[in-house]
Amino acid sequence: MDGAGVYRLLGLDAQAITQASSVGERRSAYRADVTYATANEVGFDFLRDQLALEPRDMVQRPFRFALIDECDSILIDEARIPLVIAGGVQIPADLAYKMAAAVRSMRVGGDYFRDEYGRNAQLTDRGIARIEAATGCSNLFDAENLVILTAAQDALHAHALLRRDVDYVVKNDRIELVDEFKGRIAQNRRWPAGLQTALEAKEGVPLKQQGRVLGSITLQNLVKQYPRICGMTGTAATQALEFREVYQLETIAIPTNRPMIRIDEPDTIYGDKLSKERAIVDEIVRVNATGRPILLGTASVEESERLSRRVKQFGVPHQVLNARNDEAEAAVIAIAGGLGAVTISTNMAGRGTDIPLDGERVRELGGLYVIGTNRHEARRIDNQLRGRAGRQGDNGASRFIVSLEDDLMLRYGILETLRDRREWMPGREIRAPWVREGIATVQRIVEGQNLEIRRTLWKYEGLLETQRRDFQAKRTEVLFRRAPSLLEQAAPERFAELRERLGEDTLSELERLWTLYLMDDLWADYLAAIGELRGGIHWISWTGKDPVHAFLMEATFMFERLEDQLERELVEAFEREGLTSDSEPPAAFDRSSTWTYLINDQPWGSMQERWAKKVRESFRSWLAAGNRTAIS
Repeated sequence: MDGAGVYRLLGLDAQAITQASSVGERRSAYRADVTYATANEVGFDFLRDQLALEPRDMVQRPFRFALIDECDSILIDEARIPLVIAGGVQIPADLAYKMAAAVRSMRVGGDYFRDEYGRNAQLTDRGIARIEAATGCSNLFDAENLVILTAAQDALHAHALLRRDVDYVVKNDRIELVDEFKGRIAQNRRWPAGLQTALEAKEGVPLKQQGRVLGSITLQNLVKQYPRICGMTGTAATQALEFREVYQLETIAIPTNRPMIRIDEPDTIYGDKLSKERAIVDEIVRVNATGRPILLGTASVEESERLSRRVKQFGVPHQVLNARNDEAEAAVIAIAGGLGAVTISTNMAGRGTDIPLDGERVRELGGLYVIGTNRHEARRIDNQLRGRAGRQGDNGASRFIVSLEDDLMLRYGILETLRDRREWMPGREIRAPWVREGIATVQRIVEGQNLEIRRTLWKYEGLLETQRRDFQAKRTEVLFRRAPSLLEQAAPERFAELRERLGEDTLSELERLWTLYLMDDLWADYLAAIGELRGGIHWISWTGKDPVHAFLMEATFMFERLEDQLERELVEAFEREGLTSDSEPPAAFDRSSTWTYLINDQPWGSMQERWAKKVRESFRSWLAAGNRTAIS
């Protein structure tokens, strides 16, 4: 009996929503007892409902209960990703292509500087002069050249900071972002508008529409719309504090169905990346000779393909699975547990993937052997990769083969910290226990610092979400014809005149539609203004002031002006001569041409850079406390 049959047996109706579902199918599914859908689909329907002009246009009913699979992915990793609904027209492409051409030949150190974490880039005087020459402007920083300056900076970021086959791939003549946690294509996700356009111009692919943001909500705030939530995952224990603080959820560990007998080997550590990759290839060749299946988990498309080329030189047959060929995932995973199978994959194979062992011979050889090539910022991401082996009582093993030149070490300055102690010999494994313990310590420190970052950002988002709910509650009153007449309150004489001429019902409906249009237009403008405020608020810290406090004060003031602005614009609209029952509301945006997507919030980790220094300081304190011996 299938899943739907079980529900029917219990007297329940279950339906599912996919990207291809029609409006009618969505409405029907949301009215079922049990609705299956991705968080993104639920969120996008939520945003579309908030732009409805008639109650019958809405598809969702009030939220009640959410059961979330892989809940640490949704509630932690992706919690702050904004879901966006936008509308408008395509922006001019000329400037984007001109900026892409101007920065393409620029060199770091001469035309621009790049910070030590690779999160920010800034034009030098020579680079500024090259932009001015390319655009014919005399001073790039004049107020009238703000659009050119912004386009130049976006183009520089796309050129200097975003890496093809690491941060994104070019597929089917489109830029596809790679989910850093899953290694898969991040469907319908893009960077903030100007940066996305600059990247598309850099790669010479057609520019996507960007348009005005009409509505936005993070996955975290979407989930909080539900009065009751719960979830399940195999890697929640390390985030128990965050689940309790943010969602008021307790974390309970349930014993495995069968005893877990997987062997998790200690890390093998090298000083340099080249030695690490040689050791990985040697290990694959050695183990493959026995017939034992291997899953190699890599950090990027680029790394997976580089290691594939190295393995191929030794004549080892293997499969590669990454964002470039994600459509082959099911077929590759189906044979990954077979005799002699070697699978080189990004994090696509690291979460929720079941790799069945094929035959008793594989079990006799020790089961699936998982090799990780990088440690991640969060230990649970590592644990997800380990968990591909030893499932349901099967045997298996896992090992991480890493280097002190990996991204985790470079990003937080740990490589330099360890070099202060002693140099290592290329090709020689580092066996000192304190180095292995130090890597685990760095992960714990980074997890703590990332939690602090999220706590700080919640302060920014909390106010905006409160404002959104307040504004939307007022809009809902208007939508369902429950709100008192704003026009009657603000301009009673004009209201009486129009009621006499048009009739009460006609005037009421005309005011309702105009109010909805104006509210949506004002909210879109408000989101744009808040984005600009938030984008530059960190500079306040240089004056000794608290940027969070400054943001909250200014955002509160801006929101308080919305209601006055709505009243003023509504009155102005109805004061016009010649107003009739057929007068159309202002076409602030084309409601027949809207689209949804996700954006990477704060793609350069502006706060992360400051925390990185704290991680380095914390690690140095850990070393100074005597947590080391000589490297051997």
